[in-house]
Amino acid sequence: MGSTKPYFIRAIHEWCSDEGFTPYLAVQVSSRTRVPREFVNDGQIVLNVSLDATHQLQIGNEEISFQTRFNGASFPVLVPVVDVVAIYARENGQGMAFEAGEPDEAEVTGEEVKVGAGETALESDVSEPVDSNTRKSSHLTRIK
Repeated sequence: MGSTKPYFIRAIHEWCSDEGFTPYLAVQVSSRTRVPREFVNDGQIVLNVSLDATHQLQIGNEEISFQTRFNGASFPVLVPVVDVVAIYARENGQGMAFEAGEPDEAEVTGEEVKVGAGETALESDVSEPVDSNTRKSSHLTRIK
């Protein structure tokens, strides 16, 4: 049986768009994620996935892809659905949080993944998850 996660992501994205909100996608960056590394903070990146901010947005069952601009330069973004940790409206914070997916093979073996600048984050850029006991309480619902 497939995951319900991509369906929830599409639903929250559609709800945000219908209500005039800006959908933001919080992503735990892994070696599978293609985002500009200079915008990764503590192993995560938050992306504006509104229809105005993206071009050719595809929210598939396995990955989310689109073109967007970072500091004026066009960049192709690729986010595996398993790496999405939340989708929410910028204006009011309403949305849904998820468990981050399983680590990929390079992270399991500790092998460094070589990439060009602005492509995929290196394993060394990915931080360990924060202990749930030290996190602030969230208004988002975590779905497993």
